[in-house]
Amino acid sequence: MRSIPMTFILAQSLLFAALPAGSHDAPAGWQYDKFCCNGDGHNGDCQMISTKNVKITERGYEISLGPGDHRLVTRPHHFTLPQSKARRSRDAEHHLCLYPTEETLRCFYAPPMAF
Repeated sequence: MRSIPMTFILAQSLLFAALPAGSHDAPAGWQYDKFCCNGDGHNGDCQMISTKNVKITERGYEISLGPGDHRLVTRPHHFTLPQSKARRSRDAEHHLCLYPTEETLRCFYAPPMAF
């Protein structure tokens, strides 16, 4: 049986470590879409937000954030998003992804609306 040279194993591990990170899991265990998420659960740009930050209007969703509402937010922000642009949350919570800066709403996840 041939043994694999240690340099080959080391090179492979460095290659995998250098690959960009994929998406991370929401607190409920489902995974954010790769397009939306960069980072991990501690420093990523996707995070669950309180329902108090979301208002449903005839134009869609109005999302108001201040410092402390999302780990990347350092000042007040107001986003308006058509309902058709929201992604379906796989839990009963709202989630928001900001990338590449806190001014850019990359993805918004909302629970299904009940009528």
